[in-house]
Amino acid sequence: MPVKDFMSKKILTVNFEDSVMKASKFMKDQRIQHLPVLKEGRLAGIVSDRDLKEAQPSKATTLDIHELYYLLDKLTVGSIMPPRLFTINAEATVEKAAAVMMQHSISALPVVDPQGNLEGIITKGDVFRAFVSISGIYQGDLAMGFEQEDRPGSIKEITDVIRAHGGRIASILTGYEGAPPGFRQLYIRARDIKDDQGLQQELTGKAKILYFFRETAD
Repeated sequence: MPVKDFMSKKILTVNFEDSVMKASKFMKDQRIQHLPVLKEGRLAGIVSDRDLKEAQPSKATTLDIHELYYLLDKLTVGSIMPPRLFTINAEATVEKAAAVMMQHSISALPVVDPQGNLEGIITKGDVFRAFVSISGIYQGDLAMGFEQEDRPGSIKEITDVIRAHGGRIASILTGYEGAPPGFRQLYIRARDIKDDQGLQQELTGKAKILYFFRETAD
């Protein structure tokens, strides 16, 4: 899944010299949580609503309201944005974007072209949307999980049984985390199955069933 298919192409930005107060108001008005920061027209960083809130004085401050507004008007976005900038390109995968976000505990990545020009932004929300898109939950209400040997042809053994019961495969995902050596986890969503019990009984002889139930997104 390429980043370009899930990123937001509506580019809203803030300038390096803009005040924290101005950026906070803009973020609130636009109902967004992240803003790429430009300096002389080039991407210089990114700030989140959390960065802006943490930069503001505590409610316990002894400053009066006029002093508070004066300070926030003088405090610039460039002075409070995270010092390290992580980016990704539009041709990279959403999986890569998710891995970078998780590794560095961030919730958004500016999307740039090879010259470093800003093309969009991808957020954790976009990653969730991509996951739901490939999960098959909207196309298949029968959810199945298996632990099976990691060998050629083992997935086909499972899907052949599902198709023999009239089922249509909505999605197939695999993973290795938590599986014993030599095994993998297999997650399938399917539809059009008429005999759930019969299918489950036949699959029991093919792999260890982790779960088997019907579930929709509603």
